[in-house]
Amino acid sequence: MSGVELGHLIVPVADLEAGLAFCEQTLGLPVKFRDGDRYAALDGGRGTLALAAPEEQPVAGAVAIGLKVEDLDAVEKRLREAGATIVGERIVGGHEQRLVFLDPDGNAFVAYQPLAGGAA
Repeated sequence: MSGVELGHLIVPVADLEAGLAFCEQTLGLPVKFRDGDRYAALDGGRGTLALAAPEEQPVAGAVAIGLKVEDLDAVEKRLREAGATIVGERIVGGHEQRLVFLDPDGNAFVAYQPLAGGAA
Protein backbone atom coordinates (compact mmCIF):
# COMPACT_ATOMS: atom_id res chain seq x y z
CA MET A 1 0.00 0.00 0.00
CA SER A 2 1.48 3.32 -0.94
CA GLY A 3 0.85 6.31 1.24
CA VAL A 4 1.30 4.33 4.47
CA GLU A 5 3.93 5.06 7.11
CA LEU A 6 4.55 3.95 10.67
CA GLY A 7 2.91 6.55 12.89
CA HIS A 8 3.10 5.40 16.49
CA LEU A 9 3.18 2.42 18.79
CA ILE A 10 0.22 2.45 21.18
CA VAL A 11 0.96 0.79 24.52
CA PRO A 12 -1.86 0.06 26.96
CA VAL A 13 -1.37 1.34 30.50
CA ALA A 14 -3.59 0.96 33.55
CA ASP A 15 -2.29 4.19 35.09
CA LEU A 16 -1.25 6.97 32.71
CA GLU A 17 0.61 8.90 35.44
CA ALA A 18 2.75 5.88 36.34
CA GLY A 19 3.42 5.12 32.67
CA LEU A 20 4.39 8.72 31.97
CA ALA A 21 6.65 8.88 35.01
CA PHE A 22 8.47 5.76 33.83
CA CYS A 23 8.84 6.94 30.24
CA GLU A 24 9.88 10.48 31.14
CA GLN A 25 12.05 9.88 34.21
CA THR A 26 13.47 6.44 33.54
CA LEU A 27 13.64 6.36 29.74
CA GLY A 28 14.09 10.11 29.22
CA LEU A 29 11.36 10.44 26.57
CA PRO A 30 9.79 13.92 26.39
CA VAL A 31 6.02 14.34 26.12
CA LYS A 32 4.83 15.63 22.73
CA PHE A 33 1.10 15.68 23.49
CA ARG A 34 -1.20 14.75 26.34
CA ASP A 35 -4.97 14.32 26.51
CA GLY A 36 -5.80 14.41 30.22
CA ASP A 37 -5.56 11.04 31.96
CA ARG A 38 -6.48 9.14 28.78
CA TYR A 39 -3.62 9.41 26.30
CA ALA A 40 -0.08 10.71 25.93
CA ALA A 41 2.35 10.76 23.02
CA LEU A 42 6.07 10.72 23.74
CA ASP A 43 8.90 11.63 21.39
CA GLY A 44 10.81 8.46 20.63
CA GLY A 45 13.05 10.04 18.01
CA ARG A 46 12.04 8.49 14.69
CA GLY A 47 8.77 7.26 16.13
CA THR A 48 6.14 8.12 18.67
CA LEU A 49 5.42 6.03 21.74
CA ALA A 50 1.80 6.50 22.77
CA LEU A 51 0.43 5.51 26.18
CA ALA A 52 -3.28 4.75 26.24
CA ALA A 53 -5.43 4.42 29.35
CA PRO A 54 -8.16 1.75 29.19
CA GLU A 55 -10.79 3.99 27.56
CA GLU A 56 -8.38 4.95 24.73
CA GLN A 57 -7.00 1.50 23.92
CA PRO A 58 -7.93 0.47 20.36
CA VAL A 59 -8.03 -3.19 21.45
CA ALA A 60 -8.27 -3.60 25.22
CA GLY A 61 -4.96 -4.62 26.77
CA ALA A 62 -3.16 -5.06 23.44
CA VAL A 63 -0.27 -3.13 21.94
CA ALA A 64 -1.40 -1.54 18.65
CA ILE A 65 0.65 -0.22 15.76
CA GLY A 66 -0.52 3.09 14.31
CA LEU A 67 -0.18 3.51 10.55
CA LYS A 68 -0.59 7.00 9.15
CA VAL A 69 -2.30 6.77 5.75
CA GLU A 70 -3.06 9.22 2.96
CA ASP A 71 -6.39 7.63 1.97
CA LEU A 72 -8.29 5.74 4.67
CA ASP A 73 -11.08 4.84 2.23
CA ALA A 74 -8.64 3.03 -0.07
CA VAL A 75 -6.96 1.26 2.85
CA GLU A 76 -10.31 0.14 4.25
CA LYS A 77 -11.36 -1.18 0.83
CA ARG A 78 -8.14 -3.23 0.51
CA LEU A 79 -8.49 -4.58 4.03
CA ARG A 80 -12.09 -5.67 3.42
CA GLU A 81 -11.22 -7.24 0.05
CA ALA A 82 -8.42 -9.18 1.77
CA GLY A 83 -10.85 -10.44 4.43
CA ALA A 84 -9.07 -8.64 7.28
CA THR A 85 -10.81 -8.46 10.64
CA ILE A 86 -12.09 -4.93 11.17
CA VAL A 87 -12.65 -4.10 14.86
CA GLY A 88 -15.70 -1.90 15.35
CA GLU A 89 -16.56 0.99 13.07
CA ARG A 90 -14.52 3.84 11.68
CA ILE A 91 -14.00 6.55 14.29
CA VAL A 92 -13.83 10.24 13.45
CA GLY A 93 -12.17 12.31 16.16
CA GLY A 94 -11.08 15.91 16.46
CA HIS A 95 -7.77 15.40 14.63
CA GLU A 96 -8.13 12.23 12.60
CA GLN A 97 -10.33 9.44 11.36
CA ARG A 98 -9.23 5.90 12.15
CA LEU A 99 -9.99 2.26 11.63
CA VAL A 100 -8.81 -0.59 13.86
CA PHE A 101 -8.00 -3.94 12.28
CA LEU A 102 -6.21 -7.19 13.08
CA ASP A 103 -3.56 -8.95 11.02
CA PRO A 104 -3.79 -12.73 10.42
CA ASP A 105 -2.04 -13.37 13.77
CA GLY A 106 -4.45 -11.15 15.71
CA ASN A 107 -2.05 -8.21 16.13
CA ALA A 108 -3.84 -4.86 16.40
CA PHE A 109 -3.26 -2.02 13.94
CA VAL A 110 -4.82 1.43 13.70
CA ALA A 111 -4.90 3.00 10.25
CA TYR A 112 -5.45 6.73 10.66
CA GLN A 113 -5.77 9.68 8.34
CA PRO A 114 -5.32 13.19 9.74
CA LEU A 115 -8.26 15.49 9.11
CA ALA A 116 -7.68 18.65 7.11
CA GLY A 117 -6.11 21.16 9.48
CA GLY A 118 -5.43 18.44 12.06
CA ALA A 119 -2.02 17.82 13.56
CA ALA A 120 -2.16 14.02 13.97
